[in-house]
Amino acid sequence: MNRNTKVYAYHRRKTHPVKVGSVIIGGDAPIVVQSMTNVNTNDIEAGIAQTKRIVEAGGAIVRFTAQGTREAKALAEVRTRLDTEGIHVPLVADIHFNPQAAYEAAKHIEKVRINPGNFYDPARKFKTIDYTDAEYAQEVEGLQKSFAEFLAHCKEHDTAIRIGVNHGSLSDRIMSRYGDTPEGMVESCMEFLQVCVAQSFSDVVISIKASNTTVMTTTVRLLCDRMAQLGMTFPLHLGVTEAGDGEDGRVKSATGIGSLLADGMGDTIRVSLSEAPEAEIPVGRLLVECVTEQANAPAVTFGSPGEGTRSVELFNGHSTPIVMAKAAPELNGLKADERPDFIILSDQDNPDEYPEYRCLSLKDLVIIKDVDLLADPSSVQNLSEDKYPVIEITHPNIPDVLKAIGEVAPRPYVIKLSTSAPAHEVPVRMGYYLGGTLLRGECAGLWLEAPSMTAIDLVRLSFGLLQSTRRRITKTEYISCPGCGRTLFDLQETVARVKAATGHLKGLKIGVMGCIVNGPGEMADADYGYVGSSPGDIDLYKGKECVARKIPQAEAVDRLIDLIRSHGDWVDPE
Repeated sequence: MNRNTKVYAYHRRKTHPVKVGSVIIGGDAPIVVQSMTNVNTNDIEAGIAQTKRIVEAGGAIVRFTAQGTREAKALAEVRTRLDTEGIHVPLVADIHFNPQAAYEAAKHIEKVRINPGNFYDPARKFKTIDYTDAEYAQEVEGLQKSFAEFLAHCKEHDTAIRIGVNHGSLSDRIMSRYGDTPEGMVESCMEFLQVCVAQSFSDVVISIKASNTTVMTTTVRLLCDRMAQLGMTFPLHLGVTEAGDGEDGRVKSATGIGSLLADGMGDTIRVSLSEAPEAEIPVGRLLVECVTEQANAPAVTFGSPGEGTRSVELFNGHSTPIVMAKAAPELNGLKADERPDFIILSDQDNPDEYPEYRCLSLKDLVIIKDVDLLADPSSVQNLSEDKYPVIEITHPNIPDVLKAIGEVAPRPYVIKLSTSAPAHEVPVRMGYYLGGTLLRGECAGLWLEAPSMTAIDLVRLSFGLLQSTRRRITKTEYISCPGCGRTLFDLQETVARVKAATGHLKGLKIGVMGCIVNGPGEMADADYGYVGSSPGDIDLYKGKECVARKIPQAEAVDRLIDLIRSHGDWVDPE
């Protein structure tokens, strides 16, 4: 092979296997799909019924919240009952604030998830604390000593653990020194991993999550680099927290989780949707299917990149990526802020039928197939300055060919990508394929095609992909949790009501959180927040600040609207 030839191919990150009951995470084991119940853990019958639905959907691990020792003991009953029925799916206890609950749960079930941000550090108050180096070191030494004792307890009971860092629940101690940064999230994790190494405790899985896909993916990559430098091979659990519901939740999860899976990172995944837990499993399984297809696809090879041409003037007025679409009469029914930036006319289309659009014919484009470009990168050196460069993806290894295209394509360029997948798969597949290139800041636009979807659906999906990767904001963004046993209201019904009332507020970020564990923290990126504070009551937030407490749930959506209005962010719907 020529020394100037580059190769992109799927390679899974090297990890060691972790035994969680009958399931192996990491090593050479398949990627594991899991979910979490959203019922009260003390309701044994409801927990068992939901676990069965998750397992029937294909989930291999099921997590429960355990906010206290009572819930941890309830998990012992769930485990016994499931075993009696021949259902040996491993169970995980989700712990926040309460080490005693973790100790109890470790006696009964296969795995315990702890959150470094609140396992030993006090609950986050968003306060800056001035530590001297000696004081900070003393705090770390204390938590590491306590954590070593917990690891000894887990060794005794053959219990695996997950160290699960959440962007929204970093401790005030970490925040005071590192800020709300990927570096702070990684440091929060490393404090605990150092103890695992010192204690020769290897049955550890790591997650490092955020609701913002750019933060989440950046942080996971940073953590992997740190572990590689130290020779650590702990497997990874991937997820985008508070991804939301419907297509938006699926696209956001697929771009975040998928971009990492496509680069070989990730040994178990959980797609967090504000829906029934079993609805998460098909999405996770489809992402794993995408990994398998990529791993089995041919490697992508290409030579040294050419110089390329820069057709920047073509995109004047578009500082963010554009959306292209094939002409279709139904596009005329879209509102101005829902329309694609350009529609592409065939020889049979009449531009007069699209008076609201900027129309382009195929003569206005230069369409280059990816394989042709990679075979001869210098072919783009003399492109016409008055044509739009469109790279048509035809190679079966889509994520890797897009990495290569990012090196050799003319700047800027539009990606044209087609799929024959059924409609329910298209958003997830497109998120997996395109997440990496969008998060890297490559490409100046999207042109998606899928026979199973309407032109309007494809335009909406294009904008959704750009929004999920923070490349272009065109609608309200919702940060809503999937719910768990701590949730204090009907999450799905509440999310639907909030969306119905605020869905026209383009660019606004609104958090809908079932409880205060991660609520205020994950909503630090949101403009407004709706958080369950006690049964039947809601707290409202402006950014990180709680501005109204104990609002009866029946009044809370109206009060949220009043809050948005009082800060000048409300506009009446058309």
